[in-house]
Amino acid sequence: MSPVGATRDDEVVRALSEVAGGPDGDHSRGHRWWTPVRVLLALTAIVFALGMVQKTSCFNDTWADGDTRFTHMCYSDLPYLYTGRGLAELAWPYSGDPEVRDRYAEVMEYPVGISYWAWGTAWAAHLLADAPDLDERRLQSPDTYFGDPQVQREIRSFVVINAFGFALLALLSTWFLATAVPRRPWDAAAFAVAPVLALTALVNWDLPAVALVAGALWAWSRDRPVLTGVLIGLGTATKLYPLFLLGGVLVIAWRRRDLRSFGLATAAAAVAWLVVDLPAMLGGLEQWKVFWTFNSDRGPDLGSVWLVAAQAFDVTITPHTVNVVSLAFFAAWCLGVAALGVLAPRTPSLAQLGLLVVTGFLLVNKVYSPQYVLWLLPLAVLAVPRFRHQLVWQGTEVLYFASVWWYLGGQLAPGGGDDAGFYWLAILVRVAGELYLVGIVLRDMFRRTPEPVVEVRGAPAPSLETR
Repeated sequence: MSPVGATRDDEVVRALSEVAGGPDGDHSRGHRWWTPVRVLLALTAIVFALGMVQKTSCFNDTWADGDTRFTHMCYSDLPYLYTGRGLAELAWPYSGDPEVRDRYAEVMEYPVGISYWAWGTAWAAHLLADAPDLDERRLQSPDTYFGDPQVQREIRSFVVINAFGFALLALLSTWFLATAVPRRPWDAAAFAVAPVLALTALVNWDLPAVALVAGALWAWSRDRPVLTGVLIGLGTATKLYPLFLLGGVLVIAWRRRDLRSFGLATAAAAVAWLVVDLPAMLGGLEQWKVFWTFNSDRGPDLGSVWLVAAQAFDVTITPHTVNVVSLAFFAAWCLGVAALGVLAPRTPSLAQLGLLVVTGFLLVNKVYSPQYVLWLLPLAVLAVPRFRHQLVWQGTEVLYFASVWWYLGGQLAPGGGDDAGFYWLAILVRVAGELYLVGIVLRDMFRRTPEPVVEVRGAPAPSLETR
């Protein structure tokens, strides 16, 4: 079967195509080399490059200007963690060496996959920037690193190396999404040209997990539960949220009376996670635990509804309260998603179920960093394959992206100033955007006529004529 044309299937794309002559005709033929997947990969590369350009002002001064990083919205965690977590000295993130811990009391507060990636790219930056001998580097104080011209060269090399690695992961994600439903490769365009991809890809190390989630969706569409589990396990070792996909696998397996697939995926995920985590656990168990203790002990933080409540009503919300209430809410949310997945007239897709579960987690999470939008992006692309819905949702995320930097830069200060409360409003608008996606997914799950992309493992997606 030939691919479904985006200009004939999506109202927004059809309207935009008028500037290039209108929708493709009945007898149009694609270019022999410029296949849909290759076009999407090219679009991803262009959008990602634009995102790198957007960070230029911060890159030029090595993120040293405290105002520019917020007013120009080009902040990134990478340079600060390079100097603040021992990467400038190539310290192993899970080292318990007292000398290392004396110089760097703060440990990488991320799952091991991110720590490995950061440590590996730090080595590459040292080689590229011709860094001095490590013994010589240790004679300096970490407090002076940011002003050291040599360290600044290393930081720029570190960011560039990570950026190119992220670009490859973005391309890989696009390929996974474009080939997950062969008749509808153009659905992946919502990922390839996503404004949120350009704006947030370089903020932190979230794209490795994004690529693994996209890969898990692809593997599941190919009826490969073991590979699906491996990719989920690797994703969980990089960020916690890919673990939630196993809930969707369980619901689908239950409906298909195929619990063997769920068992294989779960076992493969557990083995993959353990293989990746074991070196860190054996090398420095206390440092490995930091990810868990850090997130357990933190209180209401940026972007969360907890922060809005604490600031707007001038109350103190303890970490324990947030932990208990958010865990109870998320557990109830997951049970609700499972029930709806079982009761839906058709078997939902893994992307649909995954989006519902991950959204529930984000709604009550203690923090919502701007790059967390990437967690939902591959799921939303396959679960909600309509550009108008993507534009509504991503519009709310772009508003939040701008507001969080203005807030951190002091332009938005709840409790004072002309713009008091706008940051809270931006958080609530973002939450409304996520709930909008949830509503669209639930509508599609229970509507009488299916949307064009209802995942049926081992079978093609329904054609437009069946809607």
